[in-house]
Amino acid sequence: MKKSISLCLFLTFSLIGFSQENDSLKKPIIPAEKVELLKNINITFDLRMEFQAYTFRGGDNYYNGLQFENGFTALGISAKLHDRLYFNFRNRFNNTSDVQSLDRLGSNIELAYVDLKLSPSFNLLLGKMTAFFGGYEYEFSARDVLEYNDIYGNALAFVTGAGLTYQAFDNHKFGLQILNSRTMHYDDLYGDIVAENIQEPDWPVAFVGNWRGSFFDGKLETIYSFSHSYEVRDRGTTFFTIGNKYENDRLSLMYDFHYSYEEVDTKGIMSRILGEDQIAEDVRYVENWLRAEYRISPKFKGLLTLMTSSTYDNVKTTTEHIRTSYGMIPTIYYSPFKDFDFRFYLAYIGRYYDYSDYALDNFDESSYNKNEVRIGFIAPLWLL
Repeated sequence: MKKSISLCLFLTFSLIGFSQENDSLKKPIIPAEKVELLKNINITFDLRMEFQAYTFRGGDNYYNGLQFENGFTALGISAKLHDRLYFNFRNRFNNTSDVQSLDRLGSNIELAYVDLKLSPSFNLLLGKMTAFFGGYEYEFSARDVLEYNDIYGNALAFVTGAGLTYQAFDNHKFGLQILNSRTMHYDDLYGDIVAENIQEPDWPVAFVGNWRGSFFDGKLETIYSFSHSYEVRDRGTTFFTIGNKYENDRLSLMYDFHYSYEEVDTKGIMSRILGEDQIAEDVRYVENWLRAEYRISPKFKGLLTLMTSSTYDNVKTTTEHIRTSYGMIPTIYYSPFKDFDFRFYLAYIGRYYDYSDYALDNFDESSYNKNEVRIGFIAPLWLL
């Protein structure tokens, strides 16, 4: 009997000790040897939310509106995988997640690429990335742009391909890309609309080159670019941008000039004027964009954006001026925190679309304007 009791007690205490030992050896959710890797990972969650009050006036446009809007919501992950290898990923929740027929990603996936450092001067980028277009309007995240000018408001900015950058000197960097010129096959993009002499090419490809320069200790900077793309067989788009920036302690001035000649309309502005079931051809867009930023105090900053965009049709023959749009966006930022980028803003957006006599007579268009007031916040949240 005593032996039986002793055996039971021995087994009981052995099991309790075994259980306690197992509890103490449970692995954490993130193993200790992998915690160090978190230092090389960045996770961001960018937000812009606003309350809008707007009016449209002119032609058939006569209505008012009030609403809350999520203007920009995106999750970004970037990491250093190796001393010479990085990756970047961003999912913007405001875009459709439908998988595109050409690049096999949804439009909501804006960035998904790796960056390989080939040498101290050369970097190779592979995947879905930002096209190396020039100008400072394009440099800003869509989070910080309340209203784009016509070209970048309709341009395809995120496409799949390969890019190479070359840091030639400390103040001069060059970039070259070979990209898909669109994310969808022609039939999926245009449906049954077929213009004369338009065929799907073997490869809808774009070639993009840019130059970034810095002068006078960074007070003057430039971002120039030139690209040529083929959207359809033997016909494409030639696009160049000249971007200049001056900056001192309180003031930043940016000016862009954009020129796009499109044998087949890729921005869609002229095609929408022609109406349904038509694709505009031999179209030219010419733009000017100016932005001034002044730091009033550590907490307040004032901005003013001015822009124009002109549309021309039949540029190989008669060069008909169709319309000119004008834009003005004065904005005030208020940053309540000293060491954290969280901004409230108040902005007015004024756009005026002025159609030429030719457009009024031939396309039944009429000039109109849009006036909008927004109040909201911008929060680039760095989570990790």
